[in-house]
Amino acid sequence: MFNRILTVCTGNICRSPAAEFLLRQRADKAGRRFDARSAGIGALVNHPAEETTSTMMQSRGVDLSTHRACQLTPERLRWAELVLVMEKHHRDAVLAMDPTARGKTFLLGHWTNTEIPDPFRRGDAAHAEALRLIEEAVEPWVDKLG
Repeated sequence: MFNRILTVCTGNICRSPAAEFLLRQRADKAGRRFDARSAGIGALVNHPAEETTSTMMQSRGVDLSTHRACQLTPERLRWAELVLVMEKHHRDAVLAMDPTARGKTFLLGHWTNTEIPDPFRRGDAAHAEALRLIEEAVEPWVDKLG
């Protein structure tokens, strides 16, 4: 079982925090416990979650108000037992930073065969679609991590 999960996107203000908090929420509901964190390959360090993402997550019962964006670092990659990225180019960035992360780095959408496009500055519809894809992708991970 994986106890330390890192979700990764670009700015760490939309997709990876949504995935991090959803993983925690769904794991809690399933009676499972693990530490989930997030980071960005080009993080907007110390920024809160993007407003549209935060509002849409709040409507799902998930509060992102405590989130502050973090930069992906080799230390964060070493901490993680499982790294879940939103797009293939994020996996490339992870592996460029730490080639030893290859065996523990997967698309969040691995089980649904999807990449999750960046909704940043693309409007409500793009955010809603990204969150829909994240929710679909999180479920099989929670099931398999149990």
